[in-house]
Amino acid sequence: MTSEAASSLRAKVSSGYGRLDEALQGGFLAGSMVVLSAPASDEVPFLLGNFLRSEEPSLLICRNLSSAQAIVQDAADGATCLICSDKPVSPARGILPGKGIENLTDLNLQINDAFGSIQPKRVALDILSDILLRHKALQTRKWLNELLERFRSRGITTLAILNPYMHSPEETQAIVDLFDGNIEVFESEGRLGKFMRIKWAHGIDVSQREFPLEGLVAEKKVGSDERRVAVLPFANMSPDPSDEYFADGMTEELIDRLAQVKSLKVIARTSVMSYKKKEKKVSEIARELEVGTLVEGSVRKAGNRVRVTVQLINAGTEEHLWSSHYDKNLDDIFAVQSEIAEKVAAELRTQLLDSEKRTLEKKPTENTEAYNNFLRGRELLRQETVTSLRQAIALFEKAIELDPSFARAYVGVAECHQILADLGNEPRDISVPTVRRLLERALNLDPNLPEVHASLAVMFFNEDDALGSEAEARRALELNPSLPDPYWVLFELAALKGDQGEMVRHIESAYRLDPIRPDFIYRVGLAYLYTGREQEALEFWMKNEQLAPASAYKGMTEYYLAKRNVEKAKEFNVELEKLDPTNPRVTWMGGVIAAMEGDRELALLAVKKIEDAKMGPVGFIGFVYHALGDLNSYFECMTKALEGHTIISSALIYSPLLAEARADPRYLELVEKLRRLNGLTK
Repeated sequence: MTSEAASSLRAKVSSGYGRLDEALQGGFLAGSMVVLSAPASDEVPFLLGNFLRSEEPSLLICRNLSSAQAIVQDAADGATCLICSDKPVSPARGILPGKGIENLTDLNLQINDAFGSIQPKRVALDILSDILLRHKALQTRKWLNELLERFRSRGITTLAILNPYMHSPEETQAIVDLFDGNIEVFESEGRLGKFMRIKWAHGIDVSQREFPLEGLVAEKKVGSDERRVAVLPFANMSPDPSDEYFADGMTEELIDRLAQVKSLKVIARTSVMSYKKKEKKVSEIARELEVGTLVEGSVRKAGNRVRVTVQLINAGTEEHLWSSHYDKNLDDIFAVQSEIAEKVAAELRTQLLDSEKRTLEKKPTENTEAYNNFLRGRELLRQETVTSLRQAIALFEKAIELDPSFARAYVGVAECHQILADLGNEPRDISVPTVRRLLERALNLDPNLPEVHASLAVMFFNEDDALGSEAEARRALELNPSLPDPYWVLFELAALKGDQGEMVRHIESAYRLDPIRPDFIYRVGLAYLYTGREQEALEFWMKNEQLAPASAYKGMTEYYLAKRNVEKAKEFNVELEKLDPTNPRVTWMGGVIAAMEGDRELALLAVKKIEDAKMGPVGFIGFVYHALGDLNSYFECMTKALEGHTIISSALIYSPLLAEARADPRYLELVEKLRRLNGLTK
């Protein structure tokens, strides 16, 4: 070590966080190596960004551009970012493209080149967890030890990030032991907020071991977007508990009406109904849904009379902006719904277009009994069991019998048949013409009904008509921008076109409109995993583990299978099986695990189980054959899926679990056939 470097070690370097600097009596020792053990959170980018903000040159080493942009907000901050991504990154001011982390020797060369051009005095290392997941712990430790010694010899102060939730305690400890100090971010039971703890720091007397992180990251301001609205589940105050369907129907109908106002963003029913009968503060719900305004109310139905109370609440102040109650005959319920929607729009300073006003005032049916049957049918449809769907069909058909012009009832029957086919309980040669006939009837009755265009988008998608599907999805969103399902269709179509950016944007749009819907939580993570943002995928699923555990475990199983970490994959698949034992993914991922462990017999048993029980699309079997290295059976299976219109485009084209097949000439032929079948190529 040079005398200059040795003398610099007596100096102190700001950590970028005043409370920590105070506890360390000035900050880190210059030239020291400190590891921050922290789960993914908003605080970590701020800590790293503040640490790098200095008059001296600094370097951030991370995995992708979005992570860099979250940490280094502006090139003017002075930090240079080395992006060690497998995907192409364009060089720019403050951005150095790297070549990934698969080869640690190449990674060292990238870092050495960056050092030569920048001569940094501070380094933030945000790739440790990625490397430890991709390489063996012993190999990672050896690489890191050599790297840190080079940093020490240059007198560079280093702050590294390690997510302890991603690794075993033994792996974490083996890495942490290489550093001069260890601090951690954690949450404590019984205390609000996040805390920082200095576990140990060589060469520094610590004045305070533990303190809150208050003020580091400004609290996300609730209520900043007042036109982002959530209608909370209406309480059923009826003397008959079986009238619960009517209160739930009122919630859904009001969501639907408000969503017709294009200047509002209205959270979908799936997410808001998760708060039914839960005692949570308005501000807490608003923060979770990221809304500025909430609507809540109650319904009391007795015979042909209905009493509705409703109030509009500012999420930031919890102030009641407007409230009212209505005592009406059941025949007047549509007028009540329209008036509430118009009042909400007026309070949010929204000028209704004439077309929107006409839409809000439009009655779906003049027959109250038909409407009651429709609401009961919707309640059963949402349960998505074979029995409930058959019962829902009967109720929708009764509504149609009472009012043959009730367009939404035809859509209800069509949706039931689509779901029955997806569940494997109705042959597609029966469901497809049935769905088409019902939706064409609904479209003739009401060409501007958003739900019919959304259902047509799904129908065309299932029939491999990409152009028709995209046109209907975009028409549905034109009529109702708050519908989340068309964005899911556009996500899959973007995958089929090979447009990764559009894939991510569309599924994120669906998620923002329905942020607690388990399927969207699963698919957003998949979009990140499929586009090379592996770390973000894992962190996203971890963040949502409490909200949608089964979806998170599905995603994390796939993540660890992609990383060839079979033990971790097995662990999360077991958790998924406990929550959802009949989920087809439990079986096919179990088959992949068996194949990766070399147990061909057990893997083929999974294939047989899927075939015998007709568990989901035939393409699921392809994952198992691929893991077994049997590409002949894999392509045979995918050809059957193509013929049966059940290929999942995003998985076929982007899943890392199917990567080896993409080097086979048959893969390009298969994708070309799929695109040609969808009308995307001639």
